[in-house]
Parts: sequence; C-alpha cells; structure tokens
Amino acid sequence: MYNNIIACLPYKSSFLFVDNVTALSDNGVTGEYTLKPDSFFYEDHFIGNPVTPGVIITEIMAQIGLVVFAIYLMTDDKIGTDVVMSKDSFPLLTSTEVSFFKMVLPGEKVTVSSEKEFFRFGKLKCKVEMHNEQAELVARGVFAGIVKNALINKQK
Repeated sequence: MYNNIIACLPYKSSFLFVDNVTALSDNGVTGEYTLKPDSFFYEDHFIGNPVTPGVIITEIMAQIGLVVFAIYLMTDDKIGTDVVMSKDSFPLLTSTEVSFFKMVLPGEKVTVSSEKEFFRFGKLKCKVEMHNEQAELVARGVFAGIVKNALINKQK
C-alpha cells in the first residue's frame, strides 16, 4: 500500500530494512522487517552464534520509524503521491536514545511502531518501539532527524 514511499528510500538492498509499511498517518507509522539469515553482519557477529547487532536494530527502527515517516509527512497528498528523492537527498539522524530488551536472531520478523512527538522546522522527533513476533518489546527509543533536499513529483 505504501510502496511509493519504500521505493524512494535511499538504501540499496543489503542495507534496506523495510519490508512492509502496515499503517501510516500524520501521528505515526508501523512497519515490518524480517532479518535475512544470510545478511552480511551475521557472518562475524558472533561466530557460530549469530545475533543481530544493536546498530542494525537501531537502523531498522530509524528507517521505519523516522525516515519512512518523515517522507510521508513531507508529502501533500498523503496516499497516492509519488515521492522522488533526488540524488542529493539523504536522511540525517540527529539524535537517538535506545534501550535494548531482547536479542533478535537471524530470520526473525520484527515490527516497528513510531509515534510523533513533533514535526516542525523540518525536524521530526518520535518515540519508536520494536517488537518481535511474540509481541515482546525488543527495543525502545527516541529518534530525531531530518531528510534533506527531498523532492516531490506529483506527475504520473
């Protein structure tokens, strides 16, 4: 339903951590990602006992809870608008504060939910949570950032 926003994320497949956006409004976003067992970061973290690094968990939370949400908030016609990121567009994570509660293993599906605290002067700040398939809290944090130079193309 929100593939137009996912398609404009400025990440290549090995670093794109958004499979599906299930809910999106002016107040928040919910999305999902399934961690691929053959992802590059499992090879050495940890040898013989792969665990998702905290920085990857943080990145998943930022991509869904901040970048997808910011792009959505920047469009006028929320659903159905084609969003085009210029080659000069990029997300800037300006601050994070994350607490971790559970490990995430290869192959696990996680759900990220984000709730807007504020969006003004081009800056978005959100409360973001990640849950596993058992609805257990994996991580919780506050994220802030901006997307620089995003362009919106309303022509089809």
